[in-house]
Amino acid sequence: MGMLVVVNHPRDWPFEVEGMRIVTARDYLTDPAYSENNSARVLNLCRTERYQGRGYYVSLLAEARGHRPMPEVKTLGDLQTPEPLDRLLPASFNEQLQRALAQSGEATFVLDAFFGHDPTRRHESLAQQLFATLRIPLLRAFFDRPRGRWQLRDLALVGVADVDATLRPHVAEAAREFMTRSPRPRMKEAPTGAPQIAILYDESAAHPPSNPAAIAKLCDAARTLGMRATVIGRADIEKLAAFDALFIRETTNVNHHTYQFARRAAQEGLVVVDDPDSILKCTNKVYLNELLSRHRVPVPKTLMVHRDNVDQIVPLLGLPCILKQPDSAFSLGVAKVETPEAVRDVCEDLLAKSDLVVAQEWLPTTFDWRVGVYDRRPLYVCKYFMAPGHWQIVKRERGRTVEGSTQALSVGEAPEIVVRTAVRAANLIGDGLYGVDLKQDGQQCYVMEVNDNPNLDTDTEDGVLKDALYREVMGVFLRRIQERRRIAA
Repeated sequence: MGMLVVVNHPRDWPFEVEGMRIVTARDYLTDPAYSENNSARVLNLCRTERYQGRGYYVSLLAEARGHRPMPEVKTLGDLQTPEPLDRLLPASFNEQLQRALAQSGEATFVLDAFFGHDPTRRHESLAQQLFATLRIPLLRAFFDRPRGRWQLRDLALVGVADVDATLRPHVAEAAREFMTRSPRPRMKEAPTGAPQIAILYDESAAHPPSNPAAIAKLCDAARTLGMRATVIGRADIEKLAAFDALFIRETTNVNHHTYQFARRAAQEGLVVVDDPDSILKCTNKVYLNELLSRHRVPVPKTLMVHRDNVDQIVPLLGLPCILKQPDSAFSLGVAKVETPEAVRDVCEDLLAKSDLVVAQEWLPTTFDWRVGVYDRRPLYVCKYFMAPGHWQIVKRERGRTVEGSTQALSVGEAPEIVVRTAVRAANLIGDGLYGVDLKQDGQQCYVMEVNDNPNLDTDTEDGVLKDALYREVMGVFLRRIQERRRIAA
């Protein structure tokens, strides 16, 4: 399939470049043909400034399809964070910036970088560094110098329509040339001494994935293995460089400080669970459905809903059916709808927040399976029973929350198809810690979700392994830290 240039409208890319094919965002997101080929590369030239907007989903589904998008979703997430943007760039960029603009008499400066080229040819090295680091095809960088030194103030992803007509030929020229270039990796010196692991945790959070007793057991397990464990909070991001690993024990999301911690830790070379890619992939059900379906992992009958196909939900899925906000969690943003009128009303609310919504058939069961998968192996198995008189595990009513009971099993006690399906699904995401939720109907299992931040609670998930569960978790951290030290040395 070669190179796909994804745009909002065909007129946005008025060039002919050999090897490139123009595709609209709507076609790329909804035409099944684009999910069947994993050899493509995707240039996402849609507007991507809105989280869960159309441009965001182009990069997200491109990653699920193995299409190698530019820009990557994690880059889009980085641009949404409140952290200073210059943290995304290497230290050498700042010094190069001072030299390049030393003779400027202006207080502000704007640089266009088209596939790493400055169309004016005056600041090629700056444009090349921006592209090599961020991999954003069409970028506009804004600089100012409030205290006598130039600094990056803002970054904007621009579309071809936003480029001055006189400069557009430079875009096509730069696109032809960029095929031969690739970024170079950066290395970090090997640390020494006892491995240090930071555990990001907020006991006061509404739904912490570990209770205080479990956090204490994780710290004990780390000490038993010769590591030093420190519990940190959201104000401690600047301390990350002092650690060898980060274990996030807060509920994660892309527009959240947990993602900022994961990205910073990964940039510093730490072992990270949950890693940034896992957070991006697991917190969006559109991505998960695309990924699992592509690899033929069983999922409930599903429709990706946009404003033009709402009327297809009932004929395809029947009633009742389930409507989900793509980044829903803890049963929030998930609705069971039983009438056509309710389908339209709920879709209207959800589509106001996201350009795509997930609709699935309803599969009633008395419990869900949860298989914890870590380092590509099954770690624990639980049955999560539905809340009394409710169709979900968690029931919210009149300001209170009611949860169903939980039963822990050994991995060997669980049906083989449940464990095998869960491991297969989790391994499509990575080698981190995942909680795979499944429903079983006879000999068939359906994956409902893959969670990047599954619960590890005392007297629940550790019901079978007890303290050995926490030693297993920390043992993988220790092995990965030691391996990274050997490679760095």
